[in-house]
Amino acid sequence: MEIYRLENVSFAFPEQPNRALSHIDLTIDEGQFVTVCGRSGCGKSTLLRQLKTVLTPHGQRSGEVYFRGRLLAEADLRMQASEIGFVLQSPDNQIVTDKVWHELAFGLESLGFDTRDIRIRVAEMASFFGIQTWFHKRVTELSGGQKQLLNLASIMAMHPSVLILDEPTSQLDPIAAAEFLHTIGKINRELGTTVIMTEHRLEEALPLSDRLIVLDGGTVIADGPPRKAGEALWAMGHPMFASMPAPMRVYAAVEKEERERGGGMRMPLTVKEGREWLTKRHAALTATAALASGRMTGEEDADERRTADCVDSNTQWGSGPGDAGSFSIAAADSCSSEIAVQFRDVWFKYDKNGPDIIKGLTFEVRTGQFYCLVGGNGTGKTTTLSLISGLARPYRGKVKVGGRSPVGLGAKELFVNRLGVLPQNPQSLFVMKTVELDLYEMLAGSKLTAEQKKAKVEQVVEFMELEPLLSSHPYDLSGGEQQRAALAKVLMLDPSILLLDEPTKGLDGHFKEKLGRFLRQLNEEGVTIVMVSHDIEFCAKHGEVCAMFFDGSMMTEDWTKPFFAGNSFYTTAANRMARHQWPHAVTTEDVIALCQGKHRS
Repeated sequence: MEIYRLENVSFAFPEQPNRALSHIDLTIDEGQFVTVCGRSGCGKSTLLRQLKTVLTPHGQRSGEVYFRGRLLAEADLRMQASEIGFVLQSPDNQIVTDKVWHELAFGLESLGFDTRDIRIRVAEMASFFGIQTWFHKRVTELSGGQKQLLNLASIMAMHPSVLILDEPTSQLDPIAAAEFLHTIGKINRELGTTVIMTEHRLEEALPLSDRLIVLDGGTVIADGPPRKAGEALWAMGHPMFASMPAPMRVYAAVEKEERERGGGMRMPLTVKEGREWLTKRHAALTATAALASGRMTGEEDADERRTADCVDSNTQWGSGPGDAGSFSIAAADSCSSEIAVQFRDVWFKYDKNGPDIIKGLTFEVRTGQFYCLVGGNGTGKTTTLSLISGLARPYRGKVKVGGRSPVGLGAKELFVNRLGVLPQNPQSLFVMKTVELDLYEMLAGSKLTAEQKKAKVEQVVEFMELEPLLSSHPYDLSGGEQQRAALAKVLMLDPSILLLDEPTKGLDGHFKEKLGRFLRQLNEEGVTIVMVSHDIEFCAKHGEVCAMFFDGSMMTEDWTKPFFAGNSFYTTAANRMARHQWPHAVTTEDVIALCQGKHRS
């Protein structure tokens, strides 16, 4: 039985020449798990907001949206509030009360439930979501993952028949994101709730999904079971195939000729399926080589040599006391000996009587390094960037940028040709009415001529693909578009040290690849990059050094590939898929190269 039907739905924002949605025809059945994906600005969030009238943006719409066979526009708001749950991208934008249990009860109180029913439902949801241990906490004490789980529990307390989620894991670390998506899958399976979700983390989302809808330019270009939709993207050579799970991308690259001939097995969707395919393929090739040469051992030795070659050329394994396989960054240091950022026994807390957020942090970043900070929500990564930029000041220890304390530098001296900062919330950088004016605003105090300013703006606009957005208000952009516009602003001042807080948040796979190449180009030209990210795949492919944060301090740091090759959860899907054959293969490119018998990744 259908729960939603969209008939010829089109939508355009005010004063925009192009439609955000164009002639959408969709039917979604009750109980389905539907994932919607597409490139940044393709209309994903706009589509989801058509499914609940109070969230529909201002603009011109044509066509009709039906809910349970009736026009959604005619459904009263109380019914929509109870039947249609909507989880926003940022958890802070949805929490409205001060305590966890208040938040769980708020929606039910608004709908007029009596006290007894509220108590029962709140207790049930707290148990289902495992909230008992922080039931009486203030919401300000919660991590990002806990806040998002609280939002979900508060909505589910109203027993909605459909749950709509707009990139709900964009601000969560990999473990919290996986747990959150597992909970969504459990709601769909055990409660029969219809789930409609936009998501960029397709590795975890697609195995849970019954259906994948891919948008491009406001139109549906693929719609079907995830494997079939992924195969359709591959067949049409669409850039969105770069966002598909690693097993699909590896298989498509390795079995390309077989697929083009119409042969081969179905594309693996999950890590488990990818491991099974890889094991069978490796066994078949090994057996063939053994029959041809009569030397099974030689073939296995060749695999080991390829694995070693696949590790980055700057990786050197050394020996340490009591650790025959320890890794020494100092021994393999290929960067400048000059220190760009230095922390020495740094302690920091936001409130005088509050808990320590940073605890005895000591590390340094060399000039020209691409340094990645990973770890769970609330471990101190973003605070570390604030200390580097001078927005926060330690109560003990020293922070130095280029040998000087950032706190003692003036704004112009600190940020012009020195520090460029992309904050976690890109909206905080926007101060003008259009994207174009915001870019020119960054050059207001420079000595460049009007022609030079224009050329500089045009250069960054072209790279960041902002041409269609120049006349738009920054707040009207999608999350991914805001991220691109904010990064463009940061780059206008030619920073020598770039601080990036979740730069890939909201970006599709195609643009992430472009951003990664650009950052590496900047890095090769001498720009030091310090990046906080939950995007393990991006860090593994483009970073040089990675460090793990835990409980306000740094637990470990290493060159990127051995760092991820040694982890179980903070590692890539490609590594989990191939580590039984090639333990040091980390990226999809590594695995593809090894499958094809190449000696370099």
